Amino acid sequence: MSRIRLKDTKPELVVRSTLHKMGYRFRLHVKKLPGNPDIVLPKYRTTIFVHGCFWHRHPGCEYAYLPKSRQKFWKDKFKKNIARHVEVAKDLKNLGWKVIVIWECEISDVDMLREKLVFSLGGCS
Repeated sequence: MSRIRLKDTKPELVVRSTLHKMGYRFRLHVKKLPGNPDIVLPKYRTTIFVHGCFWHRHPGCEYAYLPKSRQKFWKDKFKKNIARHVEVAKDLKNLGWKVIVIWECEISDVDMLREKLVFSLGGCS
């Protein structure tokens, strides 16, 4: 697990590139906000988390499988990941921030990704 990247993952780079092409300007990994969001759009008071389907258990996604070995370990780990994200999202909303989650499997279709971002950001582009 030491090889798992926390920053600058391929899905994150695709989302950042798409946002930039759409004309949005943003900050990365703002440590002053709960959960250290992947992307922060201060002008829109919006945070974006780019989640891996496996690690954050995207419901109904084929990539959110349960490994066959050490199942108790993995179930506990996934449960903690989900609980932590729910808590962080609640904290950000209480501070007046909007929270958007982009799943790893959603980045393969850039047009759909653009639509989701425009819709989530209130059509501001």
